[in-house]
Amino acid sequence: MSTVTKRAPLRRQAAPPAAPRVGFVSLGCPKALVDSEQILTQLKAEGYDIAPTYEGADMVVVNTCGFIDAAVAESLDAIGEALAENGKVIVTGCLGAKDAGAFVRAAHPKVLAVTGPHATAEVMAAVHLNLPKPHDPFVDLVPKHGIKLTPRHYAYLKISEGCNHRCTFCIIPAMRGDLVSRPIGEVLAEAERLLQAGVRELLVISQDTSAYGVDIRYRTGFWQGRPVKTRMTELATALDALGRAHGAWVRLHYVYPYPHVDEAIALMTNDPARGGLLPYLDVPFQHASPRILKLMKRPANSEGTLRRIEAWRAARPDLVIRSTFIAGFPGETEREFDELLAFLDAAQLDRVGCFAYSPVDGASANVLPDLVPEETKEDRRARFMAVQAKISAARLARRVGQTMSVLVDAHEGTTAIGRSAADAPEIDGTVRIANGAKLAPGTFARVTVTGASEHDLTATIAR
Repeated sequence: MSTVTKRAPLRRQAAPPAAPRVGFVSLGCPKALVDSEQILTQLKAEGYDIAPTYEGADMVVVNTCGFIDAAVAESLDAIGEALAENGKVIVTGCLGAKDAGAFVRAAHPKVLAVTGPHATAEVMAAVHLNLPKPHDPFVDLVPKHGIKLTPRHYAYLKISEGCNHRCTFCIIPAMRGDLVSRPIGEVLAEAERLLQAGVRELLVISQDTSAYGVDIRYRTGFWQGRPVKTRMTELATALDALGRAHGAWVRLHYVYPYPHVDEAIALMTNDPARGGLLPYLDVPFQHASPRILKLMKRPANSEGTLRRIEAWRAARPDLVIRSTFIAGFPGETEREFDELLAFLDAAQLDRVGCFAYSPVDGASANVLPDLVPEETKEDRRARFMAVQAKISAARLARRVGQTMSVLVDAHEGTTAIGRSAADAPEIDGTVRIANGAKLAPGTFARVTVTGASEHDLTATIAR
């Protein structure tokens, strides 16, 4: 006789309640962008959804910038807009650190909370208080590499927080504190996760990449069971190996011209098509006049800097150097500005940006005498950029006819927009590939350069 086992009818499960939704506004530099990514990663890990609009959000987080007056104004406007459109706003970032949050609260007293930069735990505490959401580990899943605000094929890798320099035009140490280097094993583990997730370019950032490890006396860490010093050279060596293993680029930003940078130059790849550490340095020189550099509290030896640039290029002729400068710093005379132009002509830098000096609330440069009139500052900035445009055009013209690897970023119609090893995203030039409609973003391609302008190249797919 057979036995029939009866099963209880299955009950239809109620749909889980919708997860609270958080909107996010991210302003400022790449270091602030990384802070935003860390907060977004934690929000997703705890089960919050990210809303793309004010209307669809239960709360908004605004990550602010407070470096110059224009950035302060933009941040305050963004906070005001979020309050007007949504009403529930948490403020974080550099502007939030000003006067321990009192500056933001004076302008916008209705914000729910204010924190400084690099404050994921504090932001999450404010979110929990104002928009609680229990964590469900079976539902709230996050990619191993976290949430990124950049395109999928490149990512910023922040190796430290804060800065030990006391440049008179800058308030970053007041906002972000002294240098704090991340453990080297932690940095390399993050780099590996990003590369395994499909990232094809790592952009190494900090306030002073060359000083990595100084605060902990180059303490020995561990990576894949091997001891590794927390130092720029060892970090560059390991990242170069990871880049080559994954066929990805590694690019160094915010490098100060210390002697040990020579060791990183020696590691740079001769063939970007194979991946690894690119022959590219982002070095913020800021000025060339010894007196102005001293007023800025920057290294004051432009002749030594020129010799170091010459040595770098002798070791790596294809090295690309980008930099930033300030025109119209308090006390700058016409003769000292001419010194800056002479340095620019001698250095023959590849990529350059220049800012007219803007006073930053709290910076010690504000008390310096002999302020330069606004009209003169803007005139000098324009003259500086005109000189650099000629240098850039001449250097790019040399690339016409060359075949090179580019990383494709996007399309405009049938034209692919890519970047060469000489071009960091958003701040440098592009390579426009006329017949690149079939090139997928995030992939590498070999192209032949057909034309050049002051900042960009045109090319076709290499045959």
